[in-house]
Amino acid sequence: MITAGCTGTDSPKSEVIIKTDENRSSETYNSEKYLSNETLVAFVCSAAEYVKQHGKEEALSEFNNPNGSFIDGELYIYAYTFNGTTLAHPVNPEKVGLNRLDEGDTGIFLKECIESVNNGSGFNTINYLNPEHNLTLESKLVYGVKIDDEWWLGSGIYTGPAISLNSSEADSL
Repeated sequence: MITAGCTGTDSPKSEVIIKTDENRSSETYNSEKYLSNETLVAFVCSAAEYVKQHGKEEALSEFNNPNGSFIDGELYIYAYTFNGTTLAHPVNPEKVGLNRLDEGDTGIFLKECIESVNNGSGFNTINYLNPEHNLTLESKLVYGVKIDDEWWLGSGIYTGPAISLNSSEADSL
């Protein structure tokens, strides 16, 4: 487990850089089309600051807004209680209000994230459906921060292909 805080852009030693355009096989790279782990940390920290400035209720409303300021391509803020209940998820709004700790791989991911953010903040690597690529299962670096003793928030960047799952396994995500 690697941890970092919202006072800087500390991140894992190996930088994760991904292309965000549709043509992932292109050999031509444009730095404006990349996200880094530093971008991820800054995005999550800006959401944590938004909570401090606007309060929990207004922040969760903004995080759940699919056209809000905390969704930008594949970057979006999600929020959970420490018992696994979804508070915000703009790409899966049907999950808000549900406890997801027993949802297969999602539950495992949540437990790992909860362990990481209990120390303040942390990174994890998961497989998740990428909404920017027709819900293709991809590897994702996620970063989360503890807001208070009741809830935490996070986001992630997709880093490449993941193993294929059958349809029932994908449905559990």
